[in-house]
Amino acid sequence: MLSTKNFSPQQLAALTALALSVPIALGIFIFKPVWWIALASLIVIFLGSFGLILFTLQKFIYRKIKLIYKLIYQTKATRREEFYHKNILPQKSIDEVREDVEAWAKQKKNEIEVLQQNEAFRKEFLQNLSHELKTPIFAIQGYVDTLLGGALQNEDVNTKFLQNSSRNIDRLVNLLDDLDEISRLESGEQKLNTSNFIIQDLFKEVAESLFIKKAEKNIKCSIKKGCEFPIVVNADKEKIRQVLINLVDNAIKYGKKNGSIEASFYNVDGKTVLIEISDDGYGIAEEHIPRVFERFYRTDLARSRKEGGSGLGLSICKHIIEAHGHSMHVRSKMDVGTSIGFSLNAKKEGSI
Repeated sequence: MLSTKNFSPQQLAALTALALSVPIALGIFIFKPVWWIALASLIVIFLGSFGLILFTLQKFIYRKIKLIYKLIYQTKATRREEFYHKNILPQKSIDEVREDVEAWAKQKKNEIEVLQQNEAFRKEFLQNLSHELKTPIFAIQGYVDTLLGGALQNEDVNTKFLQNSSRNIDRLVNLLDDLDEISRLESGEQKLNTSNFIIQDLFKEVAESLFIKKAEKNIKCSIKKGCEFPIVVNADKEKIRQVLINLVDNAIKYGKKNGSIEASFYNVDGKTVLIEISDDGYGIAEEHIPRVFERFYRTDLARSRKEGGSGLGLSICKHIIEAHGHSMHVRSKMDVGTSIGFSLNAKKEGSI
């Protein structure tokens, strides 16, 4: 049975005209019981009412609806769209038009929410960038002003102040290099030099390069039992080295003394390899987890700044893995530890 909610303008006009013509024709038949006069009256009134009602709907109501559609799409109508507005649109029921408008409103609402989120992210990013730049700049300014004020001749402080200035300059250079790398990764300007290599061997090289930092906190670094069997991946080796260095370095920074770092490697389906770096450190609070890969985002501002770094490490890691066509994930619990993982393509046959 056809629902009255889905009537087209023609059906609505016909139904209304019928509702008008039948009672009038019956009234004429009662006063003058001649069947052909009543039938003729029925036909004439029906056709006249139908034409008038349909004309009113299309020229006044659907004309306004046509303007609504033009406002929704905000473009000059093509010939195909003009044909649609003239011939197809009038066939639509009011409910169908309502659904179109609701869908458009929902889409616009989502777009506005995304814009608001992007604006909030932009403001936060600029604030963080300003802070990261001001800290070393003000430090350098202080040292230089002190030296120019007479301390340059004081051999007890001039070398120390120059060394501190140099360290802050290095921090600025590293920050700008990190920002430049993220920009190049996002724009696709930085090409990947992929090759086949054993991921466990690369992890061992990274762990060995961070030996001094591990020794300071007596942190052990190992491969999870059962994950020692060599797994070959196809990726940019130096970029993945950068990712592993960042993850292991973070695990050392925010790990507990006498703790441990464990790496696990899994060949998921013959095409994808899963890598995870886990620690038994302080962990990350649940509310911070969705944002750990954002630029400059710090879960513990005081401790993070004390540990140093640009605050861009995990963001760079994320962009490197995404450039490989994969993604990163994080699992963490306070006072239990953190696992940060990513996936890569497995060995590509025919590559060297």
